[in-house]
Amino acid sequence: METSPARDLEFEGPASPVRRRNRVKLLALREDIPRSVYLLAGTGFIAAVLVAWSIATYGGYISDLFLPTPTAIIDEGVRQYERGILVQDARASIYRIVVGWFIATLCAVPIGVLMGNFKLIEGLLEPFIDLVRYMPVVALVPLTILWAGIGDEQKFLILFIGTFFQEVLLIMDNVKTVPHDLIRVGYTLGLSRFEILRDIILPASLPGVWDTFRITLGWTWTYLVVAELVAARDGLGRRIMEAQRYLATEQIIFGIIFIGFLGLVTDYFFKITGTYLFKWTKER
Repeated sequence: METSPARDLEFEGPASPVRRRNRVKLLALREDIPRSVYLLAGTGFIAAVLVAWSIATYGGYISDLFLPTPTAIIDEGVRQYERGILVQDARASIYRIVVGWFIATLCAVPIGVLMGNFKLIEGLLEPFIDLVRYMPVVALVPLTILWAGIGDEQKFLILFIGTFFQEVLLIMDNVKTVPHDLIRVGYTLGLSRFEILRDIILPASLPGVWDTFRITLGWTWTYLVVAELVAARDGLGRRIMEAQRYLATEQIIFGIIFIGFLGLVTDYFFKITGTYLFKWTKER
């Protein structure tokens, strides 16, 4: 049976046009790629980092003082878990993160919604918020001790300051993405401003606001060490600061990795729940 030249071209080996088109498609702008390729890319990069780390440490190219081996990090985690230190510290830090982020979010949502809908409120608050959000949180630690003492209230305040001022502006931008046409439809239907805000603007902006929750909770984790810098009896951040005094590098790196892991868990929690809550956004 004869085959056409075009058909032979489709199967002419590694450099065939089909293969070239497939490679280009993996780098297409905003186009989906196979799920297997997506997962392989992420796990492959992490594996490459672990291999490089192992070669550098097990091969003796870097001293343990500067970078311990992966085995030393794992042993440190097992030691802390067996002694109950890890669970105690994680429980204290998660409590502070959740409370601090929740308070910041509780205040940021209504203020951000109002700023995104009323220019007067935006003009009133945005200059102050822009000023404060650039202030270094570490420099505010002495003041937070003066204002809130050295208990958990001071930790909540640090986490609040580190999260609120960024979150309120993101929520404002989320609200502004709602098309004006939807608002005009609400007026056409005879809805009041409050009803338009409640029944049109808030539902339409909620997927973006949910993503903002995910992002800002990640920021809150990054302020944990600062929050537990002073007078903390337990916590992952406090354990890292204590290890710095004795140059216990394996404790420092394990603490950093573990905080990153907990942050990743919360990130995927919001990401996965968001895909179920807002399925309609994926169908556009």
